[in-house]
Formats: sequence, structure tokens, C-alpha cells
Amino acid sequence: MSDVTPSSSRAPVTRVAFLGLGVMGYPMAGHLAKAGLQVTVYNRTFSKAERWASEHGGRAARTPREAADGAQVVMCCVGNDDDLRSVALGDEGAFAGMATDTVFVDHTTASANVARELSKAAAEHGLHFVDAPVSGGEAGAKNGKLTIMCGGEAAAFEHVAPALQHYGAAVTLIGPAGAGQLAKMVNQICIAGLVQGLSEAINFGEHAGLDMPLVLDVIGKGAAASWQMDNRGRTMIEDRFDFGFAVDWMRKDLGFCIDEAKRNGAALPVTALVDQFYADVQALGGSRFDTSSLIWRLRKLAKPA
Repeated sequence: MSDVTPSSSRAPVTRVAFLGLGVMGYPMAGHLAKAGLQVTVYNRTFSKAERWASEHGGRAARTPREAADGAQVVMCCVGNDDDLRSVALGDEGAFAGMATDTVFVDHTTASANVARELSKAAAEHGLHFVDAPVSGGEAGAKNGKLTIMCGGEAAAFEHVAPALQHYGAAVTLIGPAGAGQLAKMVNQICIAGLVQGLSEAINFGEHAGLDMPLVLDVIGKGAAASWQMDNRGRTMIEDRFDFGFAVDWMRKDLGFCIDEAKRNGAALPVTALVDQFYADVQALGGSRFDTSSLIWRLRKLAKPA
């Protein structure tokens, strides 16, 4: 359900708070300000919130609770489950500052369990919670072209969706609380297998003495085509990985996938294997490399001829 209209029982969203100004959150909050919304931001390092406010004309708050005060919607994009709990819960958390019936939207890639936990806690505060992890990376955030997978109540989703569309090219309600996070896990499982396959293919072609930029141009017009090939193929050939989505974060995400699979009984043999390959990349010093560095692992571990 990607085509949405605002709930007729609520006023359009004009005042928002955004918690977390990392590589994703900083530009996402910027799109809200550019669209004319009143934006209050919070970041653990206050100076970064001040810098954002000076650039975009918004207001910087010193606590999540202060940021949430007066907001119709609170958006959040932090690092992990514990970070999410820290900005949502407690005396200085956002929930404590939000007015009854307002909506908290979490863009963090987190566990489905914490989404369900915070959905329940929000309801106890008279609030609504939407888990809304994103795909598209830093470039998608900067260009306002993210894919946003949402879990929560339909009415809450319909209320916030127009605001999310300021930085989302596709904003879709998947199902109840936790469904957004589960959909993001499906996304990461797909990426893990694709990047490993692309790494092996490029490595094979190089060993065969092929002109790999030419080969990718050719096969990219056929059944092997993918976003990873289009956006990472050439940088993989060039051995460039100092950008993009870090291996450390991918391992966090794959850990969520593997834990959830243990709970629901799904088999993830390839995902588990690729997760260990990423562990090799970490051990080799590539923790902050882009996820496409799986080919770097193959080159590093190659036996001399």
C-alpha cells in the first residue's frame, strides 16, 4: 500500500522532531526542512545538532524529550537497539515529551523484537509507533530517494506517510509492528548473496584475463543485472571501498536476520556463510569498508600461484 492519503481526522504534519544526525539522519532531516516543515533536531553530540540548525534554520534540542515537545511526529535514525531505547524511553526520552496520540517513526535498522517492544511501550503512553527502516544508503538519503518499509497501525502510517515522502521515493506499509524490520531483513539477505556472487564473478573474470569493465557492461544488459552491479561493480574492480555502507553495520544487520531465522525456523545457509566472510573482512582490517569489499577478501586470501 504505497499510495496513501493523510487521515482526515488529523491536521497535516507541519512540526516534527528528528533524533539522530548520522550519515543518514542529517540529510533526511534536511529534506523535511527544505519542504517547509518546522524541524527540531537532537543528536548525542549537541554541536552537530547546532550545526544542522544553523544550516537548515531549525532548532537544536539538548534531549530527545525537549525535541519531541510540541512535535506532531518524531522521527528517529540511530545506531542499534540500545541507542533506540535510549532516545525513546526514560525521563528524558522522546516518549516522555510527546503529546497523546502523536506518532514516533523509527528509521533505525533494528531488531523486530525492539520494534514490538517500543510499539507496546508507545501504546502505554497513549502514542503510536511505526518501525520504518530504509534502504538506499547515504546517496538515497541525500537525494531523497529512499525506500521505506513500515510496520504499524494503518491510521498512524497514513498520517506520517506524506512527511516521509519528502525523503522517500517509496513509502510502503508492510504489516503490523515489526513488519518493517522484517522486510529490511529480507532486503539485507538479498544483498548479502548478491554481493558475494558479484565478488566471485568479478574475481573469476579477472583470473580468466577478461576485460571486466566491458564484461559488466555486457552482462548488465541481461539477466545478471542488479543494483549492486550497476553501482558497485566498477569500484569493486578498482579495489575502492572507502565509502558506502560499512561492514560493521552489515554484520549487525545480518545478526538480526540470523537471530530472527532461529526464532521463525527459516534456513539461511548462504547468509550465515556470507556473515562469516564479512567477519574475515573485519579481521583483515576492513571494518569500515563498504559491503562490496567481499571481493577484497577474495584477493587478500588468494593463494600465490
